[in-house]
Amino acid sequence: MIQKVRGTRDILDTTLFHFAITTIKKQIELYHFTHIELPILESVDLFKSSLGVETDVVSKEMFVVTSSSDQESESICLRPEGTAQTVRAFVENGIQTVPWKVFSIGQMFRYERPQKGRYRQFYQFNIECIGSAAIEQDVQIITMLDRLFAKKFRLENYTLHINFLGTQQERADFKSVLKIFLETLQGICDTCKIRKDTNILRVFDCKNPDCQTLYVNAPHLINHLGEQSQQEWNTLQERLQELSVSYIYNPRLVRGLDYYNKTVFEFTSPDLGAQSAFCGGGRYDTLVASLGGKQDQPSLGAAIGIDRVMLLLEMIQNNITMPHKPALYAIIPLDPAQNPLALQLADELIAHGLYTETFFEGAAKNMMKRANKSGATTCLIIGEQEQQDGTVVIKDMITGEQQIIKQNNAVSFLKGK
Repeated sequence: MIQKVRGTRDILDTTLFHFAITTIKKQIELYHFTHIELPILESVDLFKSSLGVETDVVSKEMFVVTSSSDQESESICLRPEGTAQTVRAFVENGIQTVPWKVFSIGQMFRYERPQKGRYRQFYQFNIECIGSAAIEQDVQIITMLDRLFAKKFRLENYTLHINFLGTQQERADFKSVLKIFLETLQGICDTCKIRKDTNILRVFDCKNPDCQTLYVNAPHLINHLGEQSQQEWNTLQERLQELSVSYIYNPRLVRGLDYYNKTVFEFTSPDLGAQSAFCGGGRYDTLVASLGGKQDQPSLGAAIGIDRVMLLLEMIQNNITMPHKPALYAIIPLDPAQNPLALQLADELIAHGLYTETFFEGAAKNMMKRANKSGATTCLIIGEQEQQDGTVVIKDMITGEQQIIKQNNAVSFLKGK
């Protein structure tokens, strides 16, 4: 037996999956974001230019695609994230109207060690606002997400973490201060020793608890902000408080990709275990220009991990008001001679928007059991007598009551029930 690829999964019941996607989509559209579709395949250079060559995503986790005919000269990969490709679409398609507020839904791919809430093929909901410098946009997107999780999904056990990374120059100055601090430490892990020289802010991303203990006394970037950045940081906090959005200031939150600056945030839940973040984002004010835009476009975005949101929803599924499934009508011909009539009746029901299942094989008793198991509320039974009379037996699967009506009245009868 050939099994699924490691790090992927089969979703055989998509009810909760579609509930999550639909709920997020409705919430985002309230804020006038537009749905776009982007390709799964992108150029490797896109992510090297945007995420940073030293990031784990680029250096370790990308699935690079090669042509079996070896005729493809371009280096192509399965997309590992959505922000860079949204910016690529913005630049390539010459979008002029800003802010460009868009969202996309789809599968991402990273070669990681599979574990709870982490897959190599995972589902992500991306939200991007390109071309707005207002700190109020940061506030509104964070609030939009907080309202989604608290009000729409009714999640309770989660925390919003925020930090402020400042401008490129402010971060450059801070990196010098941080390096001096790190030089005084003994016992940091080998990964942090490498990051100290290649991508120093990423030391705060280290999952080694010993390193995290050492970094408790590390200098805070917000203490090295210029006047404008400090004002924006203060405004961000004030506006969130005014909107009753609870948060925790996390000085070690830097996110894992190089393009972030100024505001960064994450939503985490201890219910998810070690991989506790289920949504995160922030500003990327210089990414548009770095990917070929004629000028910088101050921008920000967020990504929601659908797989991890589903884990949280599964824990509270009994408290969620799920959309009701529509009534299902089962058509049962008692003999193959009635199959043509069953097809015609099914076609009529479906044409009028009624969900219909037609059974063509097995004994009548067996087909009734299958109809009941499939969740049918009503059975439409056609035997030899009904075929001759132009009638159909309609059986209520809940009460067991039966009625005989004319076949050409079936739709109006069912809709009037």
